[in-house]
Amino acid sequence: MSRPIGEVPTRTFNPGDVIFKEGDDAKSEAFLVHQGKVEIRKNLGGEEKLLRELSQGQLLGEFALFRNIPRSATAIAADAVTLMVIPANRLDAMVRTNPALAMAIIKDLVSRMLAAEDRAREAEERARKAEGGGAAKGSA
Repeated sequence: MSRPIGEVPTRTFNPGDVIFKEGDDAKSEAFLVHQGKVEIRKNLGGEEKLLRELSQGQLLGEFALFRNIPRSATAIAADAVTLMVIPANRLDAMVRTNPALAMAIIKDLVSRMLAAEDRAREAEERARKAEGGGAAKGSA
């Protein structure tokens, strides 16, 4: 369901509704959580993992806009959610005219990058242990 808040269009979702799926076209839109919580999930190694939970005032879907690529993760309404729809051109203008917003987005992207690096390190460590464990069992 869509309705505006002031001049900003919104979309509402019920708990469990998929907002967008990993691989979907970004449709030149990002979203700002106005109410509720959104889970960001990603298929990693054949298993769906919860990456983070977003709440009021947090941006989602902007990653695809900055790189003009499909959605990199799936967003699901954790409870009743209202999102403000931000078209790509408006987000670009907002970032250019609001240094505090630009810094908040940069900090968020850096946090996500570091979290992804941590997940990659953990996966490498699990693989190393599995290889080492398998070799030890095979030589016994």
